[in-house]
Amino acid sequence: MTAFLVFAALLALVGLWVVLTTNSFIRARNKVDESWSGIDVQLKRRHDLVPNLVDTVKGYAAHESATLAAVTQARTAAMNAGTGPERRAAEAQLTGALAGIQVVAEDYPELRASESFRALQSELSELEDQIQAARRIYNSNVNSYNTRIQLFPNSVVAGKGHIARELFQLDSPAERGVPAVAF
Repeated sequence: MTAFLVFAALLALVGLWVVLTTNSFIRARNKVDESWSGIDVQLKRRHDLVPNLVDTVKGYAAHESATLAAVTQARTAAMNAGTGPERRAAEAQLTGALAGIQVVAEDYPELRASESFRALQSELSELEDQIQAARRIYNSNVNSYNTRIQLFPNSVVAGKGHIARELFQLDSPAERGVPAVAF
């Protein structure tokens, strides 16, 4: 009888551990999803800002159509991208295309002096900072989630139901470089 009670108590403890571990995985996964939503909101704001920026530049630099077309195409690709690697690649392409607008602005002093361009440029800069902050939060949550499901004995419970997530990293070597500042 005592052996049965000990076995039942051990079985109950293992069951409790499995439930608590599974619940911690679910909480961590939901935190990852929530932080991805934060990135998604900031990216949508950037996608909404790009047409205004392109229209402003068009007014001053009409013959820079290749740069403006590249920005427009990159925005469309980013808006239509799925999730994961495809989304990251499209967003990296949009970031690179937006850098092209900055180069165009350097060639047109009247554009740089435009109040609307400076306001849009400032808003874009703020958005990029917010995207970076959202990426850091997302990557931190992904790292925590991945570590939790990969550690033993948690990995036994994680099984196939909890799959490791990918970090949102910069794919473009140009994005990793130090930006040039000209005075």
